[in-house]
Amino acid sequence: MTNPENSHSKPGTQSGLFSRFLNGVEFLGNLLPHPITLFAILTLTVIVASGIASYFGLSVSDPRTEGATIEVFSLLSAEGLAIIVTGLVPNFTGFAPLGTVLVALLGVGIAERAGLLSAAMRGMVMSASPRMVTVIIVFSGIISNTASELGYVVMIPLAAMIFKSLGRHPLAGLAAAFAGVSGGYSANLLIGTVDPLLSGITESAAQMIDPDYVVGPEVNWFFMMASTFLITLLGTVVTERVVEPQLGKWDPSEGDESVQEDDTSQYQLTADEKRGLKNAGIAVLVLSAVLALTIVPESGILRHPDTGAVAGSPFLKGIVAFIFICFAIPGYVFGRTVGKMKTDRDVIHAMSESMSTMGMYIVLVFFAAQFVAFFKVTNFGTVTAVMGAEVLQSIGMTGPMLFFAFILVCGFINLMLGSASAQWAVTAPIFVPMLMLVGYAPETIQAAYRIGDSTTNLITPMMSYFGLIMATAARYKKDLGIGTLVATMLPYSIVFMLGWSLFFFLWVFVIGLPVGPGAATYYTP
Repeated sequence: MTNPENSHSKPGTQSGLFSRFLNGVEFLGNLLPHPITLFAILTLTVIVASGIASYFGLSVSDPRTEGATIEVFSLLSAEGLAIIVTGLVPNFTGFAPLGTVLVALLGVGIAERAGLLSAAMRGMVMSASPRMVTVIIVFSGIISNTASELGYVVMIPLAAMIFKSLGRHPLAGLAAAFAGVSGGYSANLLIGTVDPLLSGITESAAQMIDPDYVVGPEVNWFFMMASTFLITLLGTVVTERVVEPQLGKWDPSEGDESVQEDDTSQYQLTADEKRGLKNAGIAVLVLSAVLALTIVPESGILRHPDTGAVAGSPFLKGIVAFIFICFAIPGYVFGRTVGKMKTDRDVIHAMSESMSTMGMYIVLVFFAAQFVAFFKVTNFGTVTAVMGAEVLQSIGMTGPMLFFAFILVCGFINLMLGSASAQWAVTAPIFVPMLMLVGYAPETIQAAYRIGDSTTNLITPMMSYFGLIMATAARYKKDLGIGTLVATMLPYSIVFMLGWSLFFFLWVFVIGLPVGPGAATYYTP
């Protein structure tokens, strides 16, 4: 048995080892303004820089047309000013992720406000056997990403309580849930709201090189579905073989008085919720059968009208509509069963509440859309991509190993800029065109980005829910600091980064599987 005193000193020791790292992350993160302010600054920077670059005649050879050049267009000119003032509204309303995310969230909002998502997660975890509890907690944490706050608000506190009730260290349960919710953020069995969000940004970036390129929300589905099981396995192994032995036996005196009142019974499903889950499950089966009839038969009405294939079909192009339907209908059935949704007003109220939480996102999109549009119209994106591609080719860094460096860069940026949409909106206009020019498809680039963006969520204080995790963890260890929590989560971050990157390499470049339906691995102009 591990000595409790020694076991509790280890995280503190590791905290000391990482103190400089944490101080650096916090310092750099605090230097950055709010993401909305950041995009406003970047937009103004692009405008001013375009004038300077145009004045000095910055240009590159056009890789798409022999003998042609691409010059930076100045937004400080009369024509540029006209583009700015006439483009503000179209840039915003035409920004690909805006409409798709809002439509998807209308359906998710019904399921979330009805209580379906919470009940499904609680039912899964509370019914797990002691032997399988770690697996189920990590898996449920990953699945909870369908509703962004559910995992942080419900899964993490519940996991700590369950581990405590089993005589295990509650911080190990918290760590397992945190690893699934945040470290496995991009993985999921279903296409969720993050998929149209990222694919819309990727599409805008890809169109700097190929104006007709389309990136659908489903393009990473295969890889992210398989990644769900990978992260579940890795998270379970790290919890049981590394983190829990390191923490040792928990001493209740280390927690505050409120932990004595922990009661998992508050998370138990009621009879109405059990009946609601059954009815919602039936609704899901019926919906699945109806959708299958439209896409599985060769004569399915939602297959491609000309080729009869699934690729490029109305089904895939309309996947956001199906996300809405497949959450809204089971959500309503559950809400109707438990008495939360009796009339159409209740459904409308649920959708309205869902939209009311999106105010910050809509403001962010306004400024992000201007940045992306101006970056494109000035040709900065293409010029940067060509110059970057030339550098990569000159040093011979154009093979699949390039993606390991790309994932590391994304993981590092994520330490300071925790928002997935904000980070991708900044980096996609640079990296997507650049990597396309060295031969890789946007779908593959996006999948690699999602690995880097997820794996360092666990060790950055800049992550939006980090304070909530700290508060929950402090209930079980009163003197817990940021360093202790980061030291506890660091093994997950390292193992996820290495294991997921290797899995990506094997999936894409060794086995040669597509990352999603109809997704290409290589880009051919």
